[in-house]
Amino acid sequence: MKKKFVNNLSQEIIINSPPQRIISLVPSITELLFDLRLNTEIVGITKYCVHPKELIKNKTIVGGVQDIDFATINFLKPDLIIANKEENDKDEIIQLSKNHTVLISDIKQFDDALKLIKHIGELTKKIEIAQAINKKIIDKFYNNKIAKKNIKVAYLIWKNPYITINKKTFINDMLEMCGLENVFAEKKEPYPKISLNDIKQAKPDFVLLSSEPYSFNTDDAKKINENLPFLNIKFVDGEMFSWYGSHIIKSYDYFQTLFNEI
Repeated sequence: MKKKFVNNLSQEIIINSPPQRIISLVPSITELLFDLRLNTEIVGITKYCVHPKELIKNKTIVGGVQDIDFATINFLKPDLIIANKEENDKDEIIQLSKNHTVLISDIKQFDDALKLIKHIGELTKKIEIAQAINKKIIDKFYNNKIAKKNIKVAYLIWKNPYITINKKTFINDMLEMCGLENVFAEKKEPYPKISLNDIKQAKPDFVLLSSEPYSFNTDDAKKINENLPFLNIKFVDGEMFSWYGSHIIKSYDYFQTLFNEI
């Protein structure tokens, strides 16, 4: 087996055999690796890798998503490190790539997630399992589409300042998959800063407060309501909108429930 690809640092990567010592620096990819039955091969994960709970307990923690522990990573001697262009720190990934093989994912659309699952399945020689995961995703989201309900939403991921998402993000694709329209889709930046007045002017039917990367709480919702009392506010599970990989399978049922609630 010989696999060749170019990562997001424009480095040509050659893998001659399935990796036996994998470190994941991305929580959603960690879950995917376990679902690809790579439990034995996974040697390191971040402190934010929380799924699957019963299997992550015995794995070595290599720091955070953007504060990695180089010494521990070097000690583990990985033959493949998987990172993400947005989630991980660019300088840290550049440093890692000097001594290790690094696959850098870049997920902006729903189909990018399917391609990543296929790619990792090929690199790890878990092709059939990866195909099965993608088939489940396609069966749910393409063959049983959730009907569009013409509901406009503002999806917030951060406060101080408020940050939302535009149409060139994976989260936006997931919003569309559950029949919702992003009122800030046409913003220039992928993750634009907005004000409460911007939200007022956009006239969403709902403001969705995500649980990650910032976990909005009832006090946050109260503050928004005090300034914009006419708005409908709903807390949503950020994992269901932002975790690519096999977690997408779980998102479908969540979206069905959410769709019925709003």
